[in-house]
Amino acid sequence: MSVYLSKSQYCSAVQCPKMLWLRKKRPELFDDSVMDEHILATGNSVGDLAMGLFGPFTEVPHGDLSGMIEATRRLIDAGETNIAEASFSYQGLFCSVDILRNLGNGSVEIYEVKSSTSIRDIYYHDVAYQNYVLTMLGFQVEKVCLVHINSEYVRGKELDIHQLFITEDLTECARSMSAEVGKTIAFLGSYLSADEEPAQELGEQCFTPYDCGFWGHCSEHLPSPNIFTVSGMQLKKKVEHYRKGLVSFPELDRAGNLNAKQAQQIEHEIRGLPPELDKKMISLFLGELEYPLYFLDFESFQPAVPLYENSRPYEQIVFQYSLHYIEAEGAPLKHTEYLAWPGEDPRRKLAEQLCKDIPMGVTTLAYNMSFEKGRIKALAQLYPDLAEHLMNIYDSMLDLMQPFQKRWFYCRDMQGSYSIKYVLPALFPGDPELDYHNLEGVHNGAEASAVFEAMADMPQEQLLEYREHLLKYCGLDTLAMVKVWEKLGEVADPL
Repeated sequence: MSVYLSKSQYCSAVQCPKMLWLRKKRPELFDDSVMDEHILATGNSVGDLAMGLFGPFTEVPHGDLSGMIEATRRLIDAGETNIAEASFSYQGLFCSVDILRNLGNGSVEIYEVKSSTSIRDIYYHDVAYQNYVLTMLGFQVEKVCLVHINSEYVRGKELDIHQLFITEDLTECARSMSAEVGKTIAFLGSYLSADEEPAQELGEQCFTPYDCGFWGHCSEHLPSPNIFTVSGMQLKKKVEHYRKGLVSFPELDRAGNLNAKQAQQIEHEIRGLPPELDKKMISLFLGELEYPLYFLDFESFQPAVPLYENSRPYEQIVFQYSLHYIEAEGAPLKHTEYLAWPGEDPRRKLAEQLCKDIPMGVTTLAYNMSFEKGRIKALAQLYPDLAEHLMNIYDSMLDLMQPFQKRWFYCRDMQGSYSIKYVLPALFPGDPELDYHNLEGVHNGAEASAVFEAMADMPQEQLLEYREHLLKYCGLDTLAMVKVWEKLGEVADPL
C-alpha cells in the first residue's frame, strides 16, 4: 500500500508512529502550543543564511508540491549547481533538500541545515530519508551532509558564514540506514491504514526529541496530579514508575522510593498539609541582607546568528533590566530600569547604566541569581574598564530563591517547584497586581526574548507599544521579588 509522507512526517513517525496516525486521522486533537513559532522562525532564518555557503544559488519558490518538484527538475536539467529547497517525490514520499549540489550526470550532494549547535539522533533519520528518496529516484548521491551552527564562532565586525557553520559528513550513516528507512515506510503503510486508533504506551517518546502535541489526548486517562507532574524527577524515572503502575500520588506515596523533596510534594498534595516553615533559617537568611537593598532582574535573548561584534551563536545578550530598591529601613520603594533599542548592541550601554544604578558594596538580590551573575561576569570580561564595578555587584549578590529551593518555606500550591512563577501565586493567591496573566503582550521570559528580537522589524508605533509591554513585564519581576522578600519577613522569627 502506498504511503504519503513528507520528511517531517517521517521523522515524527520515527519518534512515535501514533503521533503521525493522529496527525492524519484526528488533527483536531493536536495542541499547537507545543509549536514554538520563534524556534521555527529561527530555523528558517538560519536556513536562508546557509543557502549562500557554496556561492550563488537558486531557490525553488514555495508553492504547491507538484510545482516545486517541476521547478527543481527544470533547474537540474539546466545545469544549475546550487539549488535551495530542491524538491522531490518518489511514490508519495516527498522531501525538500535545503541545499542540493548538482554535480551533473545525475550525481548530487545533499546538505541538510539545522539551527542547533550539535547533531541530534533524529537528524540521522532526517538525512537518511532524503538519501533514500533521491536514491530511489535514480540519483547518484555522492555525499550527505548536515550543516549546523558552530557554537565556538566569535563574530568580528562582519559575519563570516563559513566560520558560523560546521559541515558534518553523514554519508556512510545515511547509506547504512537505507534498508531501515524502507522497512519503516512499509510498516507505516500498514499502520496508517488502520481506522481504529492504535494502542501506544506512554513513554519518553512523548517528550523527546520533541514535545508531542497529542500528549493531552494520550494522557487523558491519567489522574491529576500524576507521576508526570512530580517536580524534580528525571523523565526516565517517571516512565519507569509509570510502567510499574505507580501513577497516582497515593500509589507513589505507598511505594516510597522518592527523595525528600518529591515525597514532600506528594504528601502535601494528598494530605493537604499546612505550609512548612523553617523560621530560624529564614531569619538567618534575612539577617544577611543589609540596606540599601537592590532587587535586580535581567531579560535577554539568544540570537542563533550573532548580531554583534564579539558575540557567539546563542549567547545570552542582556537587553533589559528592572531594579527596585530600598535605601533604608522604612524608606519608600523606588524603581529604575533600562531597555535597549533594537538594532544596536545593547551590552555596553546597559553595563554602564547598571554601574550607575547600583553603587559598589551594596546587597543586590536576584531570583535564581546564577543567571544574573553569569550575565554580569560576561559583561565584565567584555568591558575591562567596567569590570571592577560589575564584579563588585557580582560578589555582593544573594539569591532570593534560596529559602524556597532549600524548602525552608514550602506549601502545596508550589507544586514541588521553587520557580517564582509557582512561588508567587502560592504566596499571593488571587492578587491581580502580581498576576502575569493580566499583562499585555509579554507574559514570560520566552515572550520577552521573542518580542525584543522582533522589534527590529516593527513599525515605530508598534515598537513603542511593545516597549511598554516589556517594561511592565520586567518591572513585575522585580516587584514580585520585593513582595516575596516582605512575605519572608512576615513569617521569620525575630532575631
